[in-house]
Amino acid sequence: MPADQRSPSTRALNLLASGRIEIQGRMPWSSNGTYLVTVTDDDGAAAAIYKPRRTERPLWDFPDGLYRREVAAYELAEALGWRLVPETVARPDGPLDAGSLQLFVDADFEQHYFTLLEEEAHHPALKQMATFDVVANNADRKGGHCLLDAEGQVWGIDHGLCFHTDPKLRTVIWDFAGERLAEQDRCDLEQLASRGLPAALTSLLHADERRALEARIERVLRAGRLPAPRSDRPYPWPLV
Repeated sequence: MPADQRSPSTRALNLLASGRIEIQGRMPWSSNGTYLVTVTDDDGAAAAIYKPRRTERPLWDFPDGLYRREVAAYELAEALGWRLVPETVARPDGPLDAGSLQLFVDADFEQHYFTLLEEEAHHPALKQMATFDVVANNADRKGGHCLLDAEGQVWGIDHGLCFHTDPKLRTVIWDFAGERLAEQDRCDLEQLASRGLPAALTSLLHADERRALEARIERVLRAGRLPAPRSDRPYPWPLV
């Protein structure tokens, strides 16, 4: 793991896992029920995003329980040592149903992928996110799913449409297509392939989804490069 990447916050994870959840309101422009909440325990409070299973819109190609994929994306990023996905846990006791709870990113919401791309300093993080999306088979990487916090950290959110067994990659991040994997990213993928997927994914993804994830890791390592678009629908909609 690169020296500048930190371990997940134990404090944040403990708060998300066991704190009291109070809904503040529904987030605008979300196709599924997405709620801003306050999570509180005896030591403090934090804002978080709650996505309950009950309010998920049925999809023909993904089973219900998309919130588990949100958690799986976090677990995969952490297993790689990539600081990409905010702390995320599953809460079976959510106020509206079981769901995911993700630490809220206090971001500059005027920024998104297309504005971040204009600054070369963000390119390593964006390229890593592109690599992550290939491995996770992200079917919905919109520009607005790339956030910039006050410390200049780029985060990826909204991973409910990941980990399908069929090729589903739809993303706005094609600017690095054909480029070789970053050396550290390649090493991190090799280490994960060697030691195996984290045990946490066993309860979050089906066995065939885990096998497909392992196959994608091996495939991107063999190629050594980020892929170019291979379908007639390589972009999500809307783009931002």
